[in-house]
Amino acid sequence: MTAVLLQLDEPPRPGAAPRGFALWALGFRPFYLLASGFAALSILLWSLQFTGWLPRPYLAGPLWHAHEMVFGFTLAVVVGFLFTAGRNWSGRPTPTGRTLMALAALWLAGRVLVLSPWGLASALVNAAFPLAAAAGLAIPFWRSRNQRNYFFVGLLMLMGLANLILHLSQLGALDLPGWLGVQLALDVVLFIMTVMGGRVIPMFTNNGVPNANAKRHPGVEKLALGSVLVLLVADLLPLPAAAMALIAALAALANGTRLVLWQPRATLRKPLVWVLHLGYAWIVLHLILRAAAALGWVPASMATHALTVGAIGGLVIGMMTRTARGHTARPLKADGADTSAYLLVACAALVRVFLPLAWPAWTLPAIVLSAVFWSAGFGLYALRYWPVLSRPRLDGQPG
Repeated sequence: MTAVLLQLDEPPRPGAAPRGFALWALGFRPFYLLASGFAALSILLWSLQFTGWLPRPYLAGPLWHAHEMVFGFTLAVVVGFLFTAGRNWSGRPTPTGRTLMALAALWLAGRVLVLSPWGLASALVNAAFPLAAAAGLAIPFWRSRNQRNYFFVGLLMLMGLANLILHLSQLGALDLPGWLGVQLALDVVLFIMTVMGGRVIPMFTNNGVPNANAKRHPGVEKLALGSVLVLLVADLLPLPAAAMALIAALAALANGTRLVLWQPRATLRKPLVWVLHLGYAWIVLHLILRAAAALGWVPASMATHALTVGAIGGLVIGMMTRTARGHTARPLKADGADTSAYLLVACAALVRVFLPLAWPAWTLPAIVLSAVFWSAGFGLYALRYWPVLSRPRLDGQPG
């Protein structure tokens, strides 16, 4: 039986909201706040580096940008989400209080150290964060014998390995390209999104949209997840370009079919739902662009940004608002600020992917404009949800 991931029904509203400071009550609270604030700041720093207005840090140029977007922003959201969902899946507590504070401090130390000359310290701290998070998730899973979700622990450990590959390569201690670590981490994140998309998007669609009739077909589900795993393995092997294109195309077909079965057209009047469908549509587009890039038809960066800005950005902003609302006992309905954040992140993806694709000479303005949209979207989330994430639940329950 599938465990309940998020609270789906609007709870009764009490007469007065409970008072107090609850930032360390559950994993999503500090990590969503840190990730959104960091997303707003770091992407602007990168655009300034790219234009030559700022000096480059320890990890040079694009590698710093990729590292911070994957191992900084994205990993923080993944950990916050898994700590929150993991408590529901296992029925056991995940890190809270001082333990959660220590993990947040470890994440913050990683963000500072990549801007320092201390490469080895940066490598150790940044690799330690996903490993520590894996331990925080493994303990409740093991105690509850929640074998269905053990693989998430392995994926966090794989993220730690990917991070270490990147840093040791940069330090000259490993004869592998640093970008291999980035690609491995992106493939892991892609797999996490396809797994969680299948678990929650059709459920949220049917709960949030009457008569939507979102469906999951067992054969399509297996093919969608399996093809993404095959793509992960293929990225570690020297396969011919035609083989990579075929794998990516099959993955696009399977995940596109999956999305159609979830009835995205039925969600157009429900921003809290359509944002997740839109984010998943970017996964399909990423896979199509990966196939095209393997054949040399489009630049590989277009496929990468369809995944990072479009899919990760869209699904993250959608899940962060829904999780924050559901787990603080607020109405499961996007307000004007939420919808504005969704549209800003969507514009960031559209500008970053399609403007350079259509007009290559506009690449630099596209990067700057996309950065402005992205930073505005996540900055709006941080400002809007600071009081939500830092205060107790409206119904007085723990979490």
